[in-house]
Amino acid sequence: MDKILIVKIGGNLINNSHVLNRLLKSFAKIETKKILIHGGGNQVTKMCKKLNVDVKIRNGRRITSIQDLEVATMIYAGSLNKTLVTKLQSFNCNSIGLSGADANLIESVKRPVKEIDYGLVGDIKKINSIFLKNLIDQNLTPVICSITHDKNGQLLNTNADTISSEIAISLSKYYSVNLIYCHEKNGVLSNQNDDNSTFDKLNEKEFNNYLKLKIISNGMIPKLTNSFYALNNGVKSVKIAGQSLDEKNMKSTTITN
Repeated sequence: MDKILIVKIGGNLINNSHVLNRLLKSFAKIETKKILIHGGGNQVTKMCKKLNVDVKIRNGRRITSIQDLEVATMIYAGSLNKTLVTKLQSFNCNSIGLSGADANLIESVKRPVKEIDYGLVGDIKKINSIFLKNLIDQNLTPVICSITHDKNGQLLNTNADTISSEIAISLSKYYSVNLIYCHEKNGVLSNQNDDNSTFDKLNEKEFNNYLKLKIISNGMIPKLTNSFYALNNGVKSVKIAGQSLDEKNMKSTTITN
């Protein structure tokens, strides 16, 4: 079975052009089949402020209004996605930028209103893995943003960590899948103020204990929740990594059963 590497990038890593260029250059050199998935919430927040669009966050998650979605689509599926594709092309990595609406790649349903109405946020229903496989088999590298659709004409803002795990799981029937979540920190930290306090390995029982102790919190929670979900559903390996994909320099936490 062929190997495939799925890399998700986000957070402040995307905002640092020097770090981003270095990571993309490293990604482009990877010889196995590969996919890049990106968020970019910081850029959306910045643009919302410029346009005087009110940003609302509940429990660490964005409430997506119509105006929010317009800005998110403009950044995720537009300027940011095409910038990443352009940079990869300059590094001789033949890539193609995609949203979830393209070729019905990611079909979602609007998140049901429970305690909180998250607005135009999508929960993933289906991945068009055959389409992705066809692209990959043509030696194209998909660059996928976090905009999906409901197949009824509505775009939806969708968590990029969740997209990464769902795509990884959907491709595990065709490939041996390795998933890496890259962000600005050196993996999962035991002390948020110490970049050298990286856990080498982390299992689900430990994660739940650290969650209760509030050692792990905020944006790391969905990353780890999705990591264990992927690992328990056919994905070969999952890592939470820092700013490098170079194995000699990579600082990361390996997620284990």
